Amino acid sequence: MATSTAPWASEKPTALLVLADGTVIEGRGLGAIGSAVAEVCFNTALTGYEEILTDPSYTGQIVTFTFPHIGNIGTNDEDLEDLTPAARHGAVGAVFKADVTAPSNYRAREHLDAWLKRRGIVAMSGIDTRALTALVREKGTPNAVIAHAPDGVFDIDDLKARAAAWSGLVGLDLAKDVTSGQSSVWSETPWVWNEGFGEQAGPSMHVVAIDYGVKRNILRLLAGLGAKVTVVPASTGADEILAMQPDGIFLSNGPGDPAATGEYAVPVIRDLLKTEIPVFGICLGHQMLALALGGKTEKMHQGHHGANHPVKDHTTGKVEIVSMNHGFAVDAESLPDGVEETHVSLFDGSNCGIALTGRPVFSVQHHPEASPGPQDSHYLFRRFVNLIHQRRGEPVLAER
Repeated sequence: MATSTAPWASEKPTALLVLADGTVIEGRGLGAIGSAVAEVCFNTALTGYEEILTDPSYTGQIVTFTFPHIGNIGTNDEDLEDLTPAARHGAVGAVFKADVTAPSNYRAREHLDAWLKRRGIVAMSGIDTRALTALVREKGTPNAVIAHAPDGVFDIDDLKARAAAWSGLVGLDLAKDVTSGQSSVWSETPWVWNEGFGEQAGPSMHVVAIDYGVKRNILRLLAGLGAKVTVVPASTGADEILAMQPDGIFLSNGPGDPAATGEYAVPVIRDLLKTEIPVFGICLGHQMLALALGGKTEKMHQGHHGANHPVKDHTTGKVEIVSMNHGFAVDAESLPDGVEETHVSLFDGSNCGIALTGRPVFSVQHHPEASPGPQDSHYLFRRFVNLIHQRRGEPVLAER
């Protein structure tokens, strides 16, 4: 089935989105020239497109933005989230409704089109993103190929075949592709208006962050609370981590199927849990902590991607507005005795947090560093740091 959703159908399309079922959606190309095969998801956030596109958790995905005007504030060098930008970790494709306009923000350093080209992201505009979003909601996240050719020449049969042949994200370990190549120390602290990012001086604790695709702002918030953060590759063994004498261990976000990454990550996490060192996980780290504790994960129908998700913290009874980006979820029914469900999505009731009863171990599915509330979830970082303080017999911080 061929479908054109563009109001400018008389023009020759320079971009195509070809779904695995044969649907062909036409648009105007921008960004990198070429094609990419991935899973199509949609994101409902109104802002933060640069952070979204550079989030390593979006590796292997084409992001459809439901907000129509994307790119109007341009891009800069401060809003990147991937740890190694030269490796171009993050979304491989992007779909917009409106054409990208010239930047209109004082922080802008580059037009979004040029930025997309530089990062190798294939994009298209002129799409009825509401219709595409409705399709994803009805049928689930489809596999697809996004292609951009300025001359408008495409081998549609080949694009259809590639989309249909791709195996998808289930069973795919992508953390190995986005993790750090070697250990490093992070010292940058959070951004301050008219001051930029700070530099940590005199850390009071040591946190080892296992990098499955970590976002920069997570590391900044840990550093801002006094932690020296040592970032280690996803394949780092428990003995090597414990030899660093950490006061806390962080399990990062990341892309792909948690069960696949868990093949090598879960045994390490289980060994770390044999100690009394506080452990905190986010997103993929949350899912793999659940696996290490005996739970299961499952592929979601359409996933959660946006900055307007209400989540209830059962430990406080409060509701926070959070940012989410995940296509897999922890099966709450699979959690064993001794593992408490701490957070739940108020959209669909899916699990959003767990804690190990009587132990300094917890994790959340959402992204507390992304600040959509804007700081509704920052207390989770203070909660983690307080577990370190408590273990050392030190005064704790106020969570909020």
